[in-house]
Amino acid sequence: MNLPPVGQVCPVPLDALGDSFRRYRLRVPQAVTAMAQSLRRWGQCAPIVATLRQETLQVLDGFTRWEAALQVRGMTTLLVRRVELDDRHAKAAIYGLNQTGRRPHELEEAWIVQALVREDGLSQLEVAELLGRHKSWVCRRLALLEKLCAEVRQDLEVGLLNPTAAREIARLPAGNQSEVLDLSRRQALNSDELGGVVGLLLEAVTAEQKAFVLAKPREALGQTGTAEPKGYDPRLSPGGNRVSRQLAVLLDRLAWVENFLECHRWTSLQAADRLVLGPIFQRLSRDAKCVSDGAADLAVEMLQR
Repeated sequence: MNLPPVGQVCPVPLDALGDSFRRYRLRVPQAVTAMAQSLRRWGQCAPIVATLRQETLQVLDGFTRWEAALQVRGMTTLLVRRVELDDRHAKAAIYGLNQTGRRPHELEEAWIVQALVREDGLSQLEVAELLGRHKSWVCRRLALLEKLCAEVRQDLEVGLLNPTAAREIARLPAGNQSEVLDLSRRQALNSDELGGVVGLLLEAVTAEQKAFVLAKPREALGQTGTAEPKGYDPRLSPGGNRVSRQLAVLLDRLAWVENFLECHRWTSLQAADRLVLGPIFQRLSRDAKCVSDGAADLAVEMLQR
């Protein structure tokens, strides 16, 4: 096969492409099916991106298009833009090239961060600079993998557990995570309840207290707030309680948005809805990123004091 020149877009046979970087991206069957329908109707609208490894072009961006093309009868080639990157910059490109469209899942981001730290030997600060993120963001992504037991990671990978719940469970020692995951399944705990159960387990000082929380989680949660008005925390000042109430409302709304996105509920929206809501989601993405980065920095500062 004649390799395309670096930086140029050329047709490449489907069977001449490699998937050695596929492990950093989740496979979404619904997206593959939708892409196959798009390819049949419109053809390929944007080239995939690949880099050369051992005389084979390895895909960096466009795995869904490639997999979908294999399902389209008569489609034997895809347009490919070849880039020249070393391994660490190839992983950074996988992250950077997917900031539009279906943005990387937190687990995918964690895979890339872990590979850059453990395989390429970069420090967390170097990874943050390479990906254009804060060090605390890198630390959280690394913890999402390395502080979770295998069972929890598997549920996160297949979509049975959302990232918010996974972060709560990651606060526990690895030996206690499976039983809390099982408890959450049996009792159908929501994100707030799961976070409360994790907090109670971390605060428990006796085996009897832990056993009670695990046996009757909602009763245990109810007992923690019976003496005070809803939303009031005696440990906080009046100003601290006002902030706490606002954060509780915000977290509840964020949980709704996360569920909306994870469950692809936007697919039921009509074309007119999308025209109006599109700019709002753009603003949400921009503002949420600013709040996320600032909150992460503040959390680190508060915990260090």
